[in-house]
Amino acid sequence: MPAMSDEVRFVLNGERVDVTGVSPQTTLLEFLRDHRRLTGTKEGCAEGDCGACTVVLAERRDGALAWQPINACIRLLPSIDGKAIFTVESLKAGDRLHPVQQALVECHGSQCGFCTPGFVMSLFGLYKSAHAPSRAAIENALSGNLCRCTGYRPIVDAAERMYALPSAGGWRAPGVAADGTRVVSRDEAQLVALLDLLARDRALDYRADGQRWTAPRSGQELAALCAARPRATIVAGMTDVALWVTKQHRVLDDIIYVGDADDLRCIRETSEGIEIGAAVPLTDAVAALDRTWPELDEAWRRFASVPIRNSATLVGNLANGSPIGDSMPALIALGATVLLRAATGVREVPLDAFYPGFRQTARKPTEFLAAVRIPARSPALVVRAYKISKRIDQDISAVFACFALRLAGDRVDDVRIGCGGVAATPARARRTEALLHGARWDADTVERAATVLGEEFTPIDDLRASAVYRRTVLGNLLRRCFHETRGAQSIVTRIDSPQLAVSVS
Repeated sequence: MPAMSDEVRFVLNGERVDVTGVSPQTTLLEFLRDHRRLTGTKEGCAEGDCGACTVVLAERRDGALAWQPINACIRLLPSIDGKAIFTVESLKAGDRLHPVQQALVECHGSQCGFCTPGFVMSLFGLYKSAHAPSRAAIENALSGNLCRCTGYRPIVDAAERMYALPSAGGWRAPGVAADGTRVVSRDEAQLVALLDLLARDRALDYRADGQRWTAPRSGQELAALCAARPRATIVAGMTDVALWVTKQHRVLDDIIYVGDADDLRCIRETSEGIEIGAAVPLTDAVAALDRTWPELDEAWRRFASVPIRNSATLVGNLANGSPIGDSMPALIALGATVLLRAATGVREVPLDAFYPGFRQTARKPTEFLAAVRIPARSPALVVRAYKISKRIDQDISAVFACFALRLAGDRVDDVRIGCGGVAATPARARRTEALLHGARWDADTVERAATVLGEEFTPIDDLRASAVYRRTVLGNLLRRCFHETRGAQSIVTRIDSPQLAVSVS
């Protein structure tokens, strides 16, 4: 007799839904549109770029509700188990539009309307999470939504306007008590009670169409599953693996999900550094890293949009092994290590030794990547990270470089350089580091080092950049780092030779 399958249980627009018989590799977008006929959520790109599929996920976190926009097109349905999903259809109360919707009407924030539901839900996520967001916070909230005809100014105007409009029905903006704490509305309290009824005390084991989804509740359970089923696909945020389904049409027969393992959703900060678990969303990981390395904040914001950061995990990006992933070169420069866990124990591997080849890692089939450790910051450490891409938001890097230097007066006491987009793997620029180590931190040394850095790797020509461009940019980024650390007021790139020399004004 075949093993019994659990059902996937979640709250959809305020009502409980129990799902059986639907393939576990069905995306949330497919389920909403094809199974529930909630067609306000659109498919634009099927890869998390355009934001037309944005919905808002609500879940219990630290005793409260967290409201977060996510991309439905790259979120597999069983990962929603025990959570709540809200689509654009849920906002209107009778004949009254929600303040987010009404503000878009009043500010003329829609033309063709295809992207509008996604913008509405991104703004709804902001509306439920922020009391009085700045313009920068609004722009960040909309970083994952593309509009091809309206233009963004009226949409930003609507984001500022929505808080001034009266609430319609439920799902009001958060209240704030005198002590600054968030006031939970009656609707939210009812939702919390409904989510409590869905809570599980054991792993979800869901099966349909000959496929299986297992969500262990601890790292120990996950290690045992990896030992028993070494060929299973391990997923966390699914922001990359879901593209195997939507773009490559691959069949994933056996999936193990790390997102429900509570002990892997922890961030541990000690005097020795920070340890970030495999199930920690990128949003939370970035917040923790920003407290110690604020210089990396722009790189993290440009690394992924808000909906992507709400689903993706930092450890998942490291496990991916992409040569153009932005987190790897930054963490390589900071001296990070990864923890590989199996049923037999845990081993620690330097991140710069974790990638033996293109899309390869040092992980064994019976292991999983449990956490990443970043050492505590040295008081004298100088950090600079640079992302070069065709777009500011939501674009893959042509080149990413991170420099971590410890200066002792006018000399380089120590240096680590992480690079992405210039080799078959995320790479450490060891030859350049050797030249800089112990040398004077001056223009002559940096010029020699920039030449070495430009020749250290053999990048390829592709749609994002040529190999010559990538090598040239690497050298220029080192020059830029030097001028910034020496207090230059402005940096002007002068194109007067194949080497694109940098001058300072």
